Amino acid sequence: MIVTMKSTEPLTGENHISPADNQEGTRLGVAFGLAAYLIWGSFPIFFKALEGATPLEIVCHRIFWSVIFLLILVTIRRRLGLIFVTLRNRQTLLTLCGSTLLIATNWLVFIYAIQHGEVLQSSLGYFITPLLNILLGFIFLRERLNRWQQFSVLLALIGVLNLTFHHGQFPWIALTLATSFGLYGLLRKVAKVEAMIGLTVETLLLGPFALAYIIYLTTQQESSFLVGTLRLDLLLPLSGVVTAIPLLLFVAAARRLQLATIGFLQYITPSLHFILAVGLYNETFSRGHLISFLFIWAGLGIYSSDALWKSRFSWQRKRSSIPS
Repeated sequence: MIVTMKSTEPLTGENHISPADNQEGTRLGVAFGLAAYLIWGSFPIFFKALEGATPLEIVCHRIFWSVIFLLILVTIRRRLGLIFVTLRNRQTLLTLCGSTLLIATNWLVFIYAIQHGEVLQSSLGYFITPLLNILLGFIFLRERLNRWQQFSVLLALIGVLNLTFHHGQFPWIALTLATSFGLYGLLRKVAKVEAMIGLTVETLLLGPFALAYIIYLTTQQESSFLVGTLRLDLLLPLSGVVTAIPLLLFVAAARRLQLATIGFLQYITPSLHFILAVGLYNETFSRGHLISFLFIWAGLGIYSSDALWKSRFSWQRKRSSIPS
């Protein structure tokens, strides 16, 4: 999903950058990208520390404190006017309303998965997402699928079906995470708005509802915030900062790196989720899980190899067209 937001950001003109500057920019881009995906990958640890608050309460705090943090950043960067421009654009606003519902659903289901010991399903969902993006591009954007892409999607489908039939449980968490994130990326690709401005508008749209629910919990004496638990009093507001920072790091990386490089870095997040689920939280990982993951990993391998080959071919053509 998030990778698709790169298209809305202004790109640096590489033809006017010296090789040394370009190399330095690439190193910075990799550093920013690694930081973003490592933070996203460690989200299960952070949100497990919020146990004691319900998933809906956590999401509301995540939204409310994100609004505060992002508005401060936008004001410091003197881009507050872009918020009003976006809100006045009816088509963009409608698109962001749809993306807002999708990202809120994604956040809620993700936190539910963390609190209910389903980190492995979150890993599965984010491994599936790149392959689902291919399918969504074919359905909604009329992007053509080559044979390798078709094969990679088929392998992922086999993996999901194997998990469903052999365990008798539909992996709804993984598929909801993948679908909501994939559709979110699709809408954000269509919406002509910068990543940070778009996220600020999305959180602003949900902010009043989030605040209303937080106040409701407080009046009903069901709130987990400011009731004597220092851990939650600190971490619930911090959830907004944790939401925004990796996105800003990603935007900085996306401006400096090729899409293929970002595509490879994105596997860090579900890989860390997988390691945490099996290694730290001791979630069940049976032979059936292994077979399903192997199918999905094979699909990702084919998809990534195809993307890398096309990227290199495109770069070679571009290089050969530049006069010496």
